[in-house]
Amino acid sequence: MSLGNFKIYNALQSTCSQRVRYTLHHKKIDFSMEILDLFSGDQLKPEYLAINPNGVVPALDHDGKIIIDSSVIIEYLEDIDINLHPLRPKQPEKCADMRAMIRYFDEIAGPSVRIPSYNMAFLPHFQSMTEKEFIALAESKPLRKEFLLKMGRTGFTEKDMNESTSKIKATADRMSKWIEVNGGPYLLGEDITYADICIMPVIVRMDDLGMQELWNHHKNVSDWYENIKSSDVYKKTYCKGSLLSEVYPHLSKN
Repeated sequence: MSLGNFKIYNALQSTCSQRVRYTLHHKKIDFSMEILDLFSGDQLKPEYLAINPNGVVPALDHDGKIIIDSSVIIEYLEDIDINLHPLRPKQPEKCADMRAMIRYFDEIAGPSVRIPSYNMAFLPHFQSMTEKEFIALAESKPLRKEFLLKMGRTGFTEKDMNESTSKIKATADRMSKWIEVNGGPYLLGEDITYADICIMPVIVRMDDLGMQELWNHHKNVSDWYENIKSSDVYKKTYCKGSLLSEVYPHLSKN
């Protein structure tokens, strides 16, 4: 039975886009991609803002129905066919645990990963702008204006960097506890769920930036990560150009 036509508007290096691509590949759903160039402002063009007024990626077009926000999109993909390679636990209490984990990731780890990403990878792009160009860019961002203005063209402070990495380390500490309590190898036990998919891009990004020390003191988190990376679904999701180090030559792998 066909589930219809799926098109994802995304950027290869976007951590939120990576969540959705992983889910689509895991569920073996055929989809087309429109890759947006975020630095060229594709996400702020009127035609995309008509799809997603937040001016961020990803967005999913399913037979003309537009779904936005990665956490919403991945569960939407479950709801259209709950038996299609499920990623949500069947037990209500486990499902509640999963959603609580995702809420934590979205409030703590997700915003935190942006600061080292911008400082270490994207800052040279902004430094090449004039102050007037930078302010105009920040003002055009529906959801990221204050974030960019706080960063400025000199980057985030050492205090900001330390706070962000401290929050990601705290996230790894929680992950270790959850894996231990639920028996692993995944956060909720034997099967991979949306909780794993939601934190995966954050760990991948920090690994790509050479910050493995934030979790490598937890063997079960390191094992979780190696297990995630060993799958064919991961390899399809992280196609060439998905890692910052593949795009920004000034980044060097440790």
